[in-house]
Amino acid sequence: MHNTNSCRTYFAIKGDFPTEHISNMLGLMPTQAWNIGDLRKDGKNRFDFSFWEYGRCDEYDVIVENQMMKTIQDLIPKIPILQIIRKTYNVTFVLEAVPTAHLKEPAPALGVNEEIISFCFKTHTTIDIDLFIEK
Repeated sequence: MHNTNSCRTYFAIKGDFPTEHISNMLGLMPTQAWNIGDLRKDGKNRFDFSFWEYGRCDEYDVIVENQMMKTIQDLIPKIPILQIIRKTYNVTFVLEAVPTAHLKEPAPALGVNEEIISFCFKTHTTIDIDLFIEK
């Protein structure tokens, strides 16, 4: 059976902060980033919040926590820095999972392991799962 299920995971920082400073503090390059006031893709409107994304994983695994672990593996040793960033800029951290499941295929397992829970607890990161079901 050809697997057409998919999932995307990433870690994001949202708020009012200079994205370049976040990259420098963490020593990591984001997969996507913008600052307040940057133009949106439509070229007309501007962003009203800063956004810094890291660890985008599109390599589908029916066990979504495996993708989440790939996303946060470089961030786990940087928990103390993330704690400083959160306090300094009053930002929001999100660990995002966006699975797309097809009705005739095995559903993805959406649980999280203790290491993910520990990371999220220590950094005050919200886990957000946006599940899409397709026929």
